Amino acid sequence: MKYVLDVHTHTIASGHAYTTLLENAKYASEIGLKVLGTTEHGPLMPHAPHKWYFGNFKVLPRYIYGVTMLHGCEANIIDNEGNLDLEEEFIKNLDIVIASLHQPCIKPGTRKENTEALLKAMDNPYVDIIGHSGNPEFPIYEEEVVKKAKEKNILIEINNSSFKVSRKGSIPVCTDIAKYCKKYGAQIILGSDSHICFTIGKFDEVENMLKQIKMPKELVINTDERKLIKYLQNKGKIKDIKLD
Repeated sequence: MKYVLDVHTHTIASGHAYTTLLENAKYASEIGLKVLGTTEHGPLMPHAPHKWYFGNFKVLPRYIYGVTMLHGCEANIIDNEGNLDLEEEFIKNLDIVIASLHQPCIKPGTRKENTEALLKAMDNPYVDIIGHSGNPEFPIYEEEVVKKAKEKNILIEINNSSFKVSRKGSIPVCTDIAKYCKKYGAQIILGSDSHICFTIGKFDEVENMLKQIKMPKELVINTDERKLIKYLQNKGKIKDIKLD
């Protein structure tokens, strides 16, 4: 498959990444991406941006080096009620929101507790993507999460970084999640989770797994930027982007 977008990327603003917004955009342009999402860690993550950072995206251009830029957040789920670490006054104006479980921001619970946290996070109308839900540190009931994602029209991320450099042991869980997405027709989105520009748009490990399970192309949103733009516009976001 050819992939034209990557919306899970970080810059030096996240505190533990290594390239800037402009460096990321330039690299995305060079490799032919149409859409680049910058989703810095939410403010509860150590050394993450202050919440005001997420309120100032209006100063950023929509297009850089010919790439459509989406300005968002990888918000932290902070409790079993699915609450996030960014208030509604900020999160409602973002282009795209990933909700993720991160150990510095919430302690891993039981399988039931972790599942409940994700299910309730999906009730938040501003959440678009559940990030790296295959993390074995946070065991979940995968089928329940996928069924809720299908019901609420939430995208399930399959995270390439989880297969290579972080969250070791994710591959079997991610594979099960992908199989449930295929079974229930839930859309997935591939994320590089890049913390340096050179991994943007790289989904090689995930792609191998998707080929093995024969994931239908129509369920993978990265193959056509129109899929993502229409998805977000149907949620009332990115109204300033015009489709041809």
